[in-house]
Parts: sequence; C-alpha cells; structure tokens
Amino acid sequence: MDCKDAEKKIPYFLRDELDGNRLEEFVEHIENCSECREELSIQFLVSEGLERLEGGSNFNLQRELLTKMESAQRRINIHRTLWYVLICLEAAVVSAIIISLCILLRM
Repeated sequence: MDCKDAEKKIPYFLRDELDGNRLEEFVEHIENCSECREELSIQFLVSEGLERLEGGSNFNLQRELLTKMESAQRRINIHRTLWYVLICLEAAVVSAIIISLCILLRM
C-alpha cells in the first residue's frame, strides 16, 4: 500500500470500516510510515476533538488513538488465526477424502 492509498483509507479506519486484509495493510503501512501516521493523528484529532468539544467532555485523544490502533492489531491477529484454522481444516478434509479414496480403491 502506498501513502496515497493509506490516506484515502484513514476515514474508513476511523469509522471502523476496514477489515481483513485491508485493515492489515493499512495498519502495517501506518506503523512503517511516519508521514501517514502523522496524517492519521491529525485526522483523528480533528474528527474526535470536534465531536468531544461539542459534547463538553474531557478527553485524551492521543491515548484513544493508541487504543484504536491496538484494537485494530487485535482484530488483525484474530483474522490471521481464523485464516490459519480454516486452512488446517481444509487440509484435514482433503486428507480425509484422500484416505477414504485409498481405502475404497483397495477394496
């Protein structure tokens, strides 16, 4: 993912609308690109800050952005785990079919 793609995806990330591979690519890019990380911080501060100011509540936006990034990383890890489990299950099914065919052909 390049910077242009990452910047386009920032609003989707902030609304929790990225998932799976798109979320993983976005987070990986943000973690490795200081310019995009800064743009994410700015957009988060503006969007959340304005909302909070209107509500009159106290807030720590830097901490909230960090929490949002950590949450995204947990979702990525869950997605990866589920993907690996799916691959293992598919391999087990294919193995069972092959074994069954071998047994049937020997009879």
